[in-house]
This record gives sequence, structure tokens and C-alpha cells, in this order.
Amino acid sequence: MLELLMAGGWLMLPIGLCSILMLAICIERSYTLNPKKIAPPHLLAAVWKQLKKGEFDEGKLRTLRQSSPLGLILAAGLANASHGREVMKESIQEAAGHVVHDLERYLNTLGTVAAVTPLLGLLGTVFGMIAVFAEIMVQGTGNASALAGGISQALITTAAGLTIAIPALVMHRYFVGKIDAIVVELEQETIKLVDALHSEEGEGVPT
Repeated sequence: MLELLMAGGWLMLPIGLCSILMLAICIERSYTLNPKKIAPPHLLAAVWKQLKKGEFDEGKLRTLRQSSPLGLILAAGLANASHGREVMKESIQEAAGHVVHDLERYLNTLGTVAAVTPLLGLLGTVFGMIAVFAEIMVQGTGNASALAGGISQALITTAAGLTIAIPALVMHRYFVGKIDAIVVELEQETIKLVDALHSEEGEGVPT
């Protein structure tokens, strides 16, 4: 493996760094984008039960805000519930914007890795072919071993770039889809809270 990396030339260094970066982002996002941590089950039902009993105070609001991303959004809405439905929705949307921004952290970097690594591989191919033609100009086409180095560099960098780019692109699409699903769930939970607090009956929150 080390020989292959060295044969690929200096462009294998940025390609290798991209592979490390991709792996780190995938591990971090896989751990962070846990739906049960972002939107804990039955959190809304528990909050509503406290509200109905009159047990929801500033201390519990602060605890809710720090508990999870869903808790942060719900707390933003509850803090402004007395100002009317529209103000409550605006505060929820603002908090949700911050949450979504955090969920999408590093995804632009992952997408950049997916786009850049094939170009680095292509650049290695160009450099390798330049080296091949330079050898042909000096020695002609009779000496195959003299041409092997440039051809090897071209093939190795191209293969390495694609090897990193393909999983990076797949994981980027996977995380984007996962975030979309989480955002839909967050929206559903917050809509339940707004409707329950500002409906005419205000009987309860669906679980």
C-alpha cells in the first residue's frame, strides 16, 4: 500500500488527507444525527402533561432548552406562547433554523471532498501523461520501463480519487436525506404544540 501511495506522486498526499477528513466527518455525523437524541420520543407529551398540571416553570423551561434540539425548539415556542400564535411560530422557526444549521454542519465539507477528489485524481492523470510523453520525447517508445512510472502515476491517482469520491458522495446524500427526515419530525412535533396551545379546545397533544 505504501508503495502504491509513493508511486502515485505528491498528489496522493491531498487525496489521502481528503480520505481522513471524509472518514472523520462520517463518524462524527453518524454519531450526532441520532433521531432519538435530536427528537426524544414522548418529550412533547411529557411537556404538555407538565403544562396541564401547572408544573412548568422557568427552571423546567431552561432544562427543556438544554435537553435536546427538539427541546430547544419547544422551549423557544413556549417562552413566547403568551404573545400569540404568530409570534410563537416565528420564535419556533428562528430556533429551528439554528438547529437545522447545526444538523448540516460539515456536510458542505463532505460534498467538497466528493467533488474535489476526482479532480485531484484527474490532475494526477494529466501529470502522469505529461511524464510519459516527456520520456517518449527523450527515449522514444522502445523503452517500456521508462514509461511505466508515468502511466502508473496516472492510474493510481485516478483510482485513489474515485475511491474517496464515491463513498463521500454516497454518505453526503445519505446524511442529507436523514436530516430531511429529522426536520420533518421536528416540524410535526412543534405544530402539535402550537395547535394544542392555541386551539379553541386545547384539550391535549396527540402522542
